[in-house]
Amino acid sequence: MQPSVSLIYGLSFLAVAIAFAFAVYLHLWVKRQPMKNKTIADVSGLIKSGANTFMRKEYKILAVFAGVAAVLIFVFLPQGIWKGNWIENLGMALSYIAGTILSAIAGKIGILVATASNGRAAEAAQKGIKPAFMVGFRGGSVMGLAVVGFSLLGVAAVLLLTGDSSIVLGFSFGASSLALFAKAGGGIFTKTADVSADLTGKVELGIPEDDPRNPAVIADNVGDNVGDVAGMGADLFDSNVASMAAALVLAQAIDGGIKGVSTMMVFCYAALGLLASILGIATARIGKNGNPTRALNSSTYVTTAIYMVLTAAATFLFEGFEWRIWAASSMGLLVGVIIGITTDYFTDDTKPIVKKCARASRSGPAFTVLSGVSYGFVSVLPAMIGIAVSALFAYFICAPLGASYALFGIAMAAVGMLSIVGMIISNDAYGPIVDNSRGLAEMGGLGEETIRICDELDSAGNTVKAVTKGFSISAAGLTVISLLGAFMAEAQNAGSSITGFDIMNPLVFFGILIGAAIPAVFSAMLMLGVDKNAQRMVAEIHRQFNEIKGLREGKAKPEYDKCIDIATQGALRELIPAGLLAIIATIAVGFIGGVEAVGGFLLGNIVSGLLLALFMSNAGGLWDNSKKYVEAGNEGGKGSEAHKAAVVGDTVGDPFKDTAGPSINTLITVVSLVASLLAPLFVALSIFG
Repeated sequence: MQPSVSLIYGLSFLAVAIAFAFAVYLHLWVKRQPMKNKTIADVSGLIKSGANTFMRKEYKILAVFAGVAAVLIFVFLPQGIWKGNWIENLGMALSYIAGTILSAIAGKIGILVATASNGRAAEAAQKGIKPAFMVGFRGGSVMGLAVVGFSLLGVAAVLLLTGDSSIVLGFSFGASSLALFAKAGGGIFTKTADVSADLTGKVELGIPEDDPRNPAVIADNVGDNVGDVAGMGADLFDSNVASMAAALVLAQAIDGGIKGVSTMMVFCYAALGLLASILGIATARIGKNGNPTRALNSSTYVTTAIYMVLTAAATFLFEGFEWRIWAASSMGLLVGVIIGITTDYFTDDTKPIVKKCARASRSGPAFTVLSGVSYGFVSVLPAMIGIAVSALFAYFICAPLGASYALFGIAMAAVGMLSIVGMIISNDAYGPIVDNSRGLAEMGGLGEETIRICDELDSAGNTVKAVTKGFSISAAGLTVISLLGAFMAEAQNAGSSITGFDIMNPLVFFGILIGAAIPAVFSAMLMLGVDKNAQRMVAEIHRQFNEIKGLREGKAKPEYDKCIDIATQGALRELIPAGLLAIIATIAVGFIGGVEAVGGFLLGNIVSGLLLALFMSNAGGLWDNSKKYVEAGNEGGKGSEAHKAAVVGDTVGDPFKDTAGPSINTLITVVSLVASLLAPLFVALSIFG
């Protein structure tokens, strides 16, 4: 059968419509679940209000940034407006704005459903682990379906309307730039509150994690939503769009247009990935006394199998769909799953690594930190090998089809790895929902058994969050390798003769060194933002305990809004500089050394960024679950010296895993897109290039 444009686009839009309809159904199902406890309803309302206030202020700042960026894009891209082709420039600017808007909507939907699910999951836990799990997972699934639906809808619509895959890069840059700042801002907010609440509550005062006497407890719960839900949603929206954009640029180079078989293959596989996620979400189940980690991982495996069967069937049915491309795509997905399994080994509290870190905590916080850093670095190797093997396999298996197909194979491996991103986001968003539910169960006085169930769900959420972060970082690695190919294609279209990057070329080596340094400086800026902000919040918590009479005894209410304001203002102040650093550095290297220096810059950025992102994400997850393992009664349990040391380790790991680590994969995507979009300018204007 010939894969016609109308058939493949029809399949894509049908998949989007089904995803949106199912997301609405799941949201209504969650809303129907009871929330009768007045304290839980009140606190849930405070969390929702705080999250929406932060998002509103953040989006106002980002709207100004996006407006300025859109004007610059209109003036300079793809070519200077003075050259007369202003219609194409307008298309690029509007595409960029559309990317930022859809990314923002995806984050907003995540906040809407997460704040509706947390209290309901807490009350459902009174009936057992199964009903609470279903509320948390189905709430997260609304976010997953919305993100993937919007990404496929946006890319398909932009390409259909403009007929130019280069303009899809503008759409992707819009998604990426908003995701970069949203993830950075949300990450600073959430870890400011989390670090402050843990240090003052658990370590200094010896009160429980979610004790309502702690002034930072509501800000902590708000942070779970703005960082781990909205921020991660925008991040994975960006990754999914970027993988498709890179594949489409390379497909257009192969097909000589946007109606060729390669382009149709990208959309077909993306649409089937969305359908596979819908089926995986719909069939997700847990037994009455089941293991939530196993249930979440099983859903991922089922979705993976469905995707591979559906894409194999499409490759068999449609004329021109190459089995080699299918193999590259499937390899990307399988490697993603394997990376998830290895990440699980380093971060799951039932596995030996977490237990070793918890045992080290008995000797003090220095040993907690040393063991976590060491195992975190070791955990990088399997993922880096996985990314390297999948890229190598995809390149060589597709190379016999033609030189251009080799890089296209890598791009399709990235599309394959992100094909089940709907399920990945569902698992990821489940984490902060059940984390909030644990706090609400404690504040609502639902009893020790309910809190224990919520703790079990939360522990599974931490493990699966570490897995999904490893998955998304690895997918970003493959995506930016394919974006490197897209950058070369754009440079060649602009008149450059570049075909590769010789590391002995001083311009390339100059770029590599600068590019390798940027992720480290970017991470430092974000973590220093958390550090400075948390110090201000700790001082505020001390003030309240010293000045508010009866607060320690629980006879007076803390001023929760003061801590929320500190987290909000600090995050908004710190979120722009780090992101601008990366964009400005890319532009500066391009105008100094031209396309060869930028190629080196991207190489250094990718390798350094992937290593740091994987290390920080895994080390943070390891420390977090080591703390939870001790709190479950091991190595001395709550209040012991091991517990205090584990809390310190978790405090170090918080900005690692939830601020800097997951922001780096967005950083390397943004840098790659900026390079591709500005390639014509770097070809025309550079000092040494």
